[in-house]
Amino acid sequence: MDIKRIVAFFAIVLIVFAAIGVTSPQLVKQVKLGLDLKGGFEILYVVEPIEPGKPVTPESLKQTAISLEKRADSLGIAEPEVTTEGSDRIRVKLAGVSNEEEVRKIIKEPAQLTFRGPDGTKELLGSDFVEGAAKVGFDQQNRPMISIEIKDKEKFRKVTEKLLGKPLAIYLDETLLSAPEVKQVLTDGKATISGNYTYDEANKLKDTINLGALPLKLTEKYTQSVGATLGQLSLQETVKAGLVGSVLILLFMLIFYRIPGLVASISIITYSWLLLIVFDWIHATLTLPGIAAFILGIGMAVDANIITAERIKEEIRSGKSILSSMKAGSKHSFRTIMDANITNIISSFVLFYIGNGAIRGFALTSMLSVVLSVITNVFFARFLTLLLIRSNLFKKPVYFGVKESEIREL
Repeated sequence: MDIKRIVAFFAIVLIVFAAIGVTSPQLVKQVKLGLDLKGGFEILYVVEPIEPGKPVTPESLKQTAISLEKRADSLGIAEPEVTTEGSDRIRVKLAGVSNEEEVRKIIKEPAQLTFRGPDGTKELLGSDFVEGAAKVGFDQQNRPMISIEIKDKEKFRKVTEKLLGKPLAIYLDETLLSAPEVKQVLTDGKATISGNYTYDEANKLKDTINLGALPLKLTEKYTQSVGATLGQLSLQETVKAGLVGSVLILLFMLIFYRIPGLVASISIITYSWLLLIVFDWIHATLTLPGIAAFILGIGMAVDANIITAERIKEEIRSGKSILSSMKAGSKHSFRTIMDANITNIISSFVLFYIGNGAIRGFALTSMLSVVLSVITNVFFARFLTLLLIRSNLFKKPVYFGVKESEIREL
């Protein structure tokens, strides 16, 4: 018996399980829940220009979504999820909202861009600007600045003449974005906004002005509400079903595959923990479809372990040694496992590309599951199994689920 390999095996398992025990409660607490688990509401908006005949550009659609997200943030809604769909739709998911009607009323109002004088008078509106004319450039000191253009040159001349030497504050709704000073009377309808901006700040201001030049209105196409109690009940029932299923799977692996089953149980638990870590790193939102993909991933992980274990059993029955059987079984099963996982990744990628909302969540979870499953249930499981076999402590075929009577002579 090689005591070093036995010690190495238990040391690795102990370290991994200690890390799981220490970090898992915090990871579970930090998981961001979707509205179907936390409660809240979802709205699908159709976007149209306020001025008839104006186009809805991809940029204006994107900026409108950003405006909606900022507006939800200002209402104190934690982590709103706002995504664009197609060429004229925006989906808004707001979890944990109790005053639904009030929020819906505020959030759908078109964002209003205004330029105001020191007394608060609205001198210019977003619709006064030439569409898409705002650009980011650099001054002689290489500092970012924004060039703008006004449709009515005479109106702009009067405004700059009136506010010469005074600030012309830029507001989005009631949020002050910037307050540049009018330094000269402008007669050609063109101006530059300069200041101590970073490039990102200048770019955001440029996007806001361009959005203001093409204000959009929102029409509700679809809405769905989920009560907090219903969401919590869904979460409890889903977690309960997942735990019961996982325990039954682990028992099945231990009873039918012995040593490979033990290693599979360790690798599956490790896989689940790593997936939680990745969810936390990318700040993913967990939904019911996401949990379904998570559990499907566990099924794929079990499948990989079963394919390998069955292949090892076949090699043992053919009369090979335990070590040779393990190497041959792992090698021959690898292609089958990878074929299944690559197929899964391709289908998940297609779902992510053409899908939206919950479908994308399912696809993303599925792709992450495949990658982590290969790492843990193929390579990590193989490493642990080799440690046990090379320790010479488990030499009998029965430890791998094979009876002596099933072994053929070479």
